[in-house]
Amino acid sequence: MSVITKIRTFAALGVGVIGSGWVARALAHGLDVIAWDPAPGAEAQLRDRVANAWPALQRLGLADGASTERLRFVATVEDCVRQADFIQESAPEREDLKLALHARISAAAKPDAIIASSTSGLLPSDFYANAIGPERCVVGHPFNPVYLLPLVEVVGGELTSPETIAAAMQIYGALGMRPLHVRKEIPGFIADRLLEAVWREALHLVNDGVATTGEIDDAIRFGAGIRWSFMGSFLTYTLAGGNAGMRHFMAQFGPALELPWTKLVAPKLTEALIDRVVDGTTAQLGSHSIEQLERYRDDAILSVMAAVEAAKARHGL
Repeated sequence: MSVITKIRTFAALGVGVIGSGWVARALAHGLDVIAWDPAPGAEAQLRDRVANAWPALQRLGLADGASTERLRFVATVEDCVRQADFIQESAPEREDLKLALHARISAAAKPDAIIASSTSGLLPSDFYANAIGPERCVVGHPFNPVYLLPLVEVVGGELTSPETIAAAMQIYGALGMRPLHVRKEIPGFIADRLLEAVWREALHLVNDGVATTGEIDDAIRFGAGIRWSFMGSFLTYTLAGGNAGMRHFMAQFGPALELPWTKLVAPKLTEALIDRVVDGTTAQLGSHSIEQLERYRDDAILSVMAAVEAAKARHGL
C-alpha cells in the first residue's frame, strides 16, 4: 500500500504536554491541525500551551502561513482523523487504551494516512494489534518540549512497512526534526533507556542522603550536560582517550565498570523519598511558576542550539 509523504493536515489525539507540543510544532510549520482530547477543559489548556510556546517558535522561525488560527478542536476521534494526512496519538501510557483508540483511529483514517504514537516505551506490535492497516502504523517518540527539541525516535512494529518508516522519517524531517530509526522493538527504545539509568542513580543519591535534587542537577548541567549537548557520550570518551582514542580510553577506564559504583535497580519509592524529591524540586522552583520556567527553558534551548550550530560552522563540522 502507498503512504503519504507530504502532508497538509496534521491530527493530534491527546493534547497534554506532549500532544500540545506536537500541535505547536505542526502549526509553526504551516500545517492545518485538528485536535481531540476527551479531558474537561482540554481545548482551553491546549490553546494556552500553544500561546506559551509561540514566542520561542517565532524566534526559531515560522514557516510561511504558520498561524495559531489554523488549529481546530473537535469532539470525536473520527472527526479528528478523517481528513488528516498524518496522525499523531499522544494518549496516556496504557496499552489497553491505545489498543482501543487505534482500532477507532485506523477505521476512520484515510487508507494512505500514516498513524504514529508518541509512546515512550510501549511496543507498536502490541498496541497496534487491532489496527486496520498496521503496515502504515509507527511509533514517533519525541522529547519535551516537542516544539523545540528535534529528536524523534521512529520505531516500526512487526507489520510496519519499510515505506512507512521512510515516509515517517521524511515527514518528521520536514517538521524540523532529527528522526532516529530504532531498528528493533525494545521497551524504552534508545533515549529513555539512557535517561532511565541516570534517573535511577539520581533517586539513589537522594534516597541515601548523598546529594539534594539541586546538587544532582548542578552535577549534570555544569559537567556532562554541557558536553552532551554537542558531542554525546561516545565521542566525548573518545577524546578522553587522547590521541589513542577510544581503544586507550576503554583500556584505561574499562576496569572501573567492574566496580560497584552504580545501583541499576531503582530504590523503593517510599513516602520519605518522594517527600525529599518534592521538597528539593520545590526549593529549586523558588518563586517561579512552571510557565515562567518553561519560557526560560525554551530560551536556553534555543541559545544552546544556536551556539552549537555557530561553533560547528566555525570548525567545518
